[in-house]
Amino acid sequence: MSTTDPAAPRTAPRWQRKGTVIMGAVLLAALAFGTTTRTWLNVALPATTVATPDVAVSGSDAATAVTAFAVVGVAAALAAAIAGRIGRWITAVILVVAGVGVAAASYRIISDPLQGAAGAIGKAIGVTSAQGTEVELTAMPYAALVIGILMALSGIWLALAGRHWTTSRRYAAAPAAAAGTDDAGSIAEPGTPGSGTPEIGSKAAQKQAAAENSAEPMDEIDGWDRLTRGEDPTDK
Repeated sequence: MSTTDPAAPRTAPRWQRKGTVIMGAVLLAALAFGTTTRTWLNVALPATTVATPDVAVSGSDAATAVTAFAVVGVAAALAAAIAGRIGRWITAVILVVAGVGVAAASYRIISDPLQGAAGAIGKAIGVTSAQGTEVELTAMPYAALVIGILMALSGIWLALAGRHWTTSRRYAAAPAAAAGTDDAGSIAEPGTPGSGTPEIGSKAAQKQAAAENSAEPMDEIDGWDRLTRGEDPTDK
């Protein structure tokens, strides 16, 4: 019979893991952006109007808002990976708004395809509409609508799962703090070991003072020694 250690850390469920949530949100936003690179509308213009009656309209031309909201969604999902608790709530709200924007812009094209194709029709014949123009929807606007809804749900998912994430903080201990501030900021006083200064009142100090204050005349050997050291032998 196996027993579980109550002190051992519990593994978070898969749906709460940061990597799973972030990758899911990024993937959905990237898919929404990917739909805008495909054809959303196939426009059949009157054959008597232009030489090439068939016009393919991409999602970036039919619904520019979808492209913008998809980019915002990718940025928000990536920012949530390094954000703190409050930052994750903010990015979750942004992700929800981006998903709603993608879904709303896609639904607008589905409900009125001619409006989405107006720009392409205007480039082809000079006017935004013409009698006999037919606009056919592809599967991409519907896919973008579904992805937009999932993006909004991923924002809620991020808000719920992000409550269980922990923010890791690493601080490097300063060597001076480990040794103590008193030792780091202390200065050796004269007479202590390692100070390089003889103790006041010691025999070495007395000899040094006597040598400096000595007024006895120097012999030739002392004079040459001072010359070799770059000193003036006449200076008392």
